[in-house]
Amino acid sequence: MTDLSTKHTHAPSDNGANKTDSPKSSRLPGFYKKSLTDRVAMVAKWADLSAEEQAVLLEQGLTAGQAANMIENGIGTTELPLGVACNFFINGRDYLIPMAVEEPSVLAAVSASAKLIREGGGFTATTTDPVMIGQIQLLDIPDLEVAAATIQAHKEELMAQANQCSPSIVARGGGARDIETRPFPDTPVGPMLIVHLLYDTRDAMGANAINTAVEAIAPRVAELSRGRANLRILSNLTDRRLARAVCTIPAAALATKEMSGAQVARQIAEANAFAVVDPYRAATHNKGIMNGIDAVCLATGNDWRAIEAGAHAYAARNGHYSALTDWHVDANGDLYGEIVLPLAVGVVGGATKVHPTAKVAMKILNVQSAAELAQIMACVGLAQNLAAIKAMATVGIQHGHMRMHARQVAMAAGTPDDLVETIAEQLINEENIRVERAKEILNMVREA
Repeated sequence: MTDLSTKHTHAPSDNGANKTDSPKSSRLPGFYKKSLTDRVAMVAKWADLSAEEQAVLLEQGLTAGQAANMIENGIGTTELPLGVACNFFINGRDYLIPMAVEEPSVLAAVSASAKLIREGGGFTATTTDPVMIGQIQLLDIPDLEVAAATIQAHKEELMAQANQCSPSIVARGGGARDIETRPFPDTPVGPMLIVHLLYDTRDAMGANAINTAVEAIAPRVAELSRGRANLRILSNLTDRRLARAVCTIPAAALATKEMSGAQVARQIAEANAFAVVDPYRAATHNKGIMNGIDAVCLATGNDWRAIEAGAHAYAARNGHYSALTDWHVDANGDLYGEIVLPLAVGVVGGATKVHPTAKVAMKILNVQSAAELAQIMACVGLAQNLAAIKAMATVGIQHGHMRMHARQVAMAAGTPDDLVETIAEQLINEENIRVERAKEILNMVREA
């Protein structure tokens, strides 16, 4: 497997907390207190958004007419809140990260974690080459061993045929990288041989390219095997296309009023160990990671379903479903964090170039490659995971979440937009975050 420590888009900074190669900082103190129009104006200045692009954020990004042309049987659109995560410093560069998510506390939590991680110099992120796997299922084969050897002997021919399917990807340095065979002598339908086409898709997610390639070479592969080809399709377990993010947080930065930094670091490490050994905990642990990664996928028009499938399959790669992260206390007593997972994302094609909001989100990110986007997503996943397990290991997950949830409770009670913050604040102060109480407060405000 390719060394994940060697490929990154930007060189790491010597001191990410105080020094940056970028002329602008993702540290935006008080951003959440600004009005909607002020927040959009600040992001517009950051990303040099045009008036039309700002209107996409302030008004409906995707029209019903556009949506009807993107899918079949279209009847309208559904909207998700779009926000930006602040404080991210990755490989020596500041990022504002667009995230589309309906759940309260996600944006606040991930931004707070990114601020903590800046204390240790920010994130360092790397990726392997964007190699996807296409699978061809072969059945009715007289001899699996002979078939596998014959296919390997014709590897160069098959890769050359696959490369003819996507000349633009090949021209950009991508294309077929290898042919592998995987025999399954005992299945519910008898022996089968699976052929893998490894295909570098460069800055595309690559589903269409890899599917076209395996469909093109399947007849020849079947002929060589003296068998019959059935399925010809990509795999979403993209374990050759990995992203890795790491960080170190000084223990002192983790201290709370009630706990020392060393104690917090230890309890975070203990929480991660729980998810390493227990699949019941790991499922929730990894869901929290995907809260962040999925939100970036949705904002940028990438396929969050494929990312979810690959991440969870990778988490079970050793026959035991486990955590995607490692948090432990290092030799200096500081907290070290790491995440590795498959991230097959693209910056060309698909909704990234069609959906108006996705196009604006990509401009805010200003990424230059699919690899850079995958690195950002890995960092978001690591930060989101830190936020969750830090909260659970200290004050409990509901403490912060319910405060953020108060606004939704106020809205559910029928509160007008201009009173939501007022009602939510009183719910928080009373520590009584219920719809019934929000209705009572709203009635009192109206009668005053």
